[in-house]
Formats: sequence, C-alpha cells, structure tokens
Amino acid sequence: MILKHLALASFAILSLSACQTTAESELTPIVNVPFTAPLVSDFRSEIAIARYSELLNRADLSPEQQAKLYYDRGVLFDSLGMTTLSRIDFNRAVKLKPDLAEVYNFLGIQHTLMQQYEKAYEFFDSALELDEGHEYAYLNRGIALYYGDRASIAKSDFIEFLARSPNDPYRVLWLYLAQAQDNKEQALVELKANAKALDESQWAYQLIALFVGDMSENTFLSGISDGVKSEKEYAQRLCEAYFYLAKLHQAAGNNYLAADYFKLALATNVHEFIEYKYARLELELMTDENAG
Repeated sequence: MILKHLALASFAILSLSACQTTAESELTPIVNVPFTAPLVSDFRSEIAIARYSELLNRADLSPEQQAKLYYDRGVLFDSLGMTTLSRIDFNRAVKLKPDLAEVYNFLGIQHTLMQQYEKAYEFFDSALELDEGHEYAYLNRGIALYYGDRASIAKSDFIEFLARSPNDPYRVLWLYLAQAQDNKEQALVELKANAKALDESQWAYQLIALFVGDMSENTFLSGISDGVKSEKEYAQRLCEAYFYLAKLHQAAGNNYLAADYFKLALATNVHEFIEYKYARLELELMTDENAG
C-alpha cells in the first residue's frame, strides 16, 4: 500500500490449458482476466532477517528475547514463502517461551497446509487456551476443520470469528463456505442475511455480491482494479479474487476452471495471504482426488 502509484495492467488475454472434454461439458480456458506480474519480495524483509540472525548470535540474550527474535524472523520467513525455515524458528520460539499464542497459531496453519489436521487442531487449541481473545485462531481452526472434513464443527469457529467483526466480508464468506457443505440453500439465505451488516462500498463486498448472484463474473473481474493505488495492492486483490472465484467454480462442479483460478492465485506470489496458502492446498487435494 505504501508503494508509489503504478500503472495497472489492463485486461490481458490469458489462456490456461484445459484438458479434453469430460462430463463437465466442453471445457473452456480462462480468458480476459486481469493479470499482473508476480509480487516481488520486499528487500526490507530480507535485511530484517539478516539483522535478526546477527542478534541471535549474541550471548547476552534472555530466553524470552531469543524467543521473540525467533518468532519475528519466522514471520518474515513465512511472508517470503520459506515455510520450512519459518517452522524451525517457530518451534525454537515455543521451546524457549511456551506461552506465545501467536506462534501456535502459525504452527497450526502450517500443519493444516501439510494436511496434518489433528496436530493443527492441537496448536489452535493451545493458542486459544493461552489467549481466548486471539480471534484469528478461531478463523484458522475453522479453516483446518473445513479442510479436515469437519465443516459442521467449523461453523461454530466461523460464527465466533464473525461475531467479533460482523462488518467483515471475508468472515461472512468463510462462514458461508462451511455452511454450504451441509446445506447450500440455507447457507445462501444466511449469507444474504449476514451481508446486510456489510458496507457495500468496500471492494470485498463484491465477493459477496458474486456469491449471492447479484454480480456477474465479468463485472466482478472488470472492477478489481477500482481504487487500487499500488502494484502490491493490486496483486493482493487479485490473489483474493482468484481464490474465491475458484471456490465458486468448484462449488458448481467446474473443477478445471477452479484449478486454473487457484493457479492464478498462486501466480500472484502473495505468500502471506491465506488465499495464497490455501490455493496450494486446494490444488494438492484436487490432485489427490484425481489420483484416487
């Protein structure tokens, strides 16, 4: 958001390969989607990592200070997509200071991405035991339950997460995704009801309009760049847009289009966004399903 204003890419024709015709009618590649170059990592994060590494070599640090440095460096590693290095630092941090709720939250996300759901639940439970006000642990535990085929249980976490900020479109949408696993029609009714608390001027409200059928996919895509002030913000918005478009097509049974949109979300390189992280998991799950 702090980068200087850059000219945004106009609509480019992006044809992603589609496999041969299947039971899903004639497959069509995605065309006429907004596109941007992959987000480049911030050099300041790399400099900060080097600085933290130097500080960790000091002999006069208390265990608490070490734990904080490992946590901070782990967050930076995670933001750059260096998941293994971040996990090593997070594990070091909790060994030194076992009461860092935020570290357990990060470890829970990482174990969800590895499809180690039971371990992920344990980490999120630990985060909430240490700090029951840690609202994002509710979101992330709900997501872990959702991907662990426990969507009916996930709903309570998403409801709790939404209650803490009822005007957040993303919270409304994740609750809908979980509810739709059990009863899509009732989930749609509740989505429309929850949408009444939202500010329609927010860009993210368009995601809700898309899911309830008040906005076409073309209209949605054409408005993604509205109000964007930087290349970074544009890439972040595209990452979100592509992920939720993929979920929309996935729910409709258009799995090839969904896979292409998940790949487009990954192409943005917005490593720290949950939409980027779970786009990779979605593709792995689709591959596993096809292999089975």
